[in-house]
Amino acid sequence: MTRTALACAALALAAATTFAVPANALDRNVKIINETSYDMVRFYGSNVGADEWQEDILGQDILYSGKSVTVNFDDESGYCMFDFKAVFNDGDEVVSNRINVCEVGTYRYND
Repeated sequence: MTRTALACAALALAAATTFAVPANALDRNVKIINETSYDMVRFYGSNVGADEWQEDILGQDILYSGKSVTVNFDDESGYCMFDFKAVFNDGDEVVSNRINVCEVGTYRYND
């Protein structure tokens, strides 16, 4: 192999490893914004491999109308795809399926 070809191969390998990010190293923080007229009283985020909703992320807290919270969805499963379920104080439940938390930095709930 010539020196030029070897240099090109080394450069290509360096570029490939620079852009190859393992799934477990991806940022899974998503800012959840409540732009509805109602307060969010419960919020669930479960990876698509889960059989049921995980625990209420808000716990005792409430995500008031006009407010936001940043949630880290890294559950150590390696999943990027999550289902969201928001429950509001008027009784409405909104389910959003297959949200890619590795790509989405903000998720908004609107009326």
